[in-house]
Amino acid sequence: MADHSPGGAPEAHETAAAREGESLLLADESEALADADSELRSLQIGSGQHGERLDRALVDLVPEFSRSYLQQLLAQGLVSLNGKPVLKAATRVKAGDQVVLEMRPTLQSQAFRPEPMAIDVVYEDAHLLVVNKPAGLVVHPAPGNWSGTLLNGLLARDEKALLVPRAGIVHRLDKDTSGLMVVARDRAAMDALVALIAERKVRRQYVAMAHGAWTGAPTRSVDAPIGRDPRNRLRMAVVDLALHPGKTARTDFLFLEGADHGCWVQCTLHTGRTHQIRVHMASLRHPLVGDALYGGAPVGALQRQGLHAYRLAFAHPVTGEALEFRAPVPDDMRQALSEWSLGYNAP
Repeated sequence: MADHSPGGAPEAHETAAAREGESLLLADESEALADADSELRSLQIGSGQHGERLDRALVDLVPEFSRSYLQQLLAQGLVSLNGKPVLKAATRVKAGDQVVLEMRPTLQSQAFRPEPMAIDVVYEDAHLLVVNKPAGLVVHPAPGNWSGTLLNGLLARDEKALLVPRAGIVHRLDKDTSGLMVVARDRAAMDALVALIAERKVRRQYVAMAHGAWTGAPTRSVDAPIGRDPRNRLRMAVVDLALHPGKTARTDFLFLEGADHGCWVQCTLHTGRTHQIRVHMASLRHPLVGDALYGGAPVGALQRQGLHAYRLAFAHPVTGEALEFRAPVPDDMRQALSEWSLGYNAP
């Protein structure tokens, strides 16, 4: 789910570029919402919020809105403190401070709308769906992708999805990772699936095409924590938890086939960290084909990261029935495998 480190200067350049991109995005959002209906709300900071961050104080004062929504209002200059606009969520407040919110719909608040799209449904019953997500499809609305996501498609496909948080999405795949996902169709199924994932009772297996000839034992287990790369905040990395924030992560790898310049590997997740497989493979000096963020390069038709969630197995959250699903390797990955004379073990 996802390591050549660029030098200091390129990293600084990438970070500056990211900040500039974020500023442009916020400017675009403000312009897009300039004509939206708004409501002014005046608030006073109480003794219970004295010394708190502004965003946390606002959560206390207007609990009907999420912290992320309030942070968006701040970022768009829609919050004033003692008569002056304030942009920083971390600004500390004092008892008696006067706050005015301009309650305007954000792009995020408008993102959860139905958008018809083709969805490859592998399995469906009254409680859940299993879908085969294509590479290139974003799972959930986020900055830069407020529409055209799997969530939008689920809302259009099934009116029940409107009644379930996040349209029933309980786990995610990166935009350019293809393969299987389970989606809840009711709240009870969603809560049960979330619990199964937390208890590591949902078995998720991937196949990956990576650079570098595999050497040594055919099986390897990487148990290494993952957090933001301290040298490049745009990506993740294996980190020392004594020095940097992160979370434990474990992935098991099984070598399937090899060539002089690459390998075909099965990956089993035991945790679900951001970019987990991509980071752990890069830490083994086997960056995924097409994964430029972690040192990979394209091969033939495979211009995106060579990662596919091919198998999903779990007990049905309502009936308890053992379910198992498999999704065939997509064409772009098969074509790239054939260039390396690999793929005999492709599902």
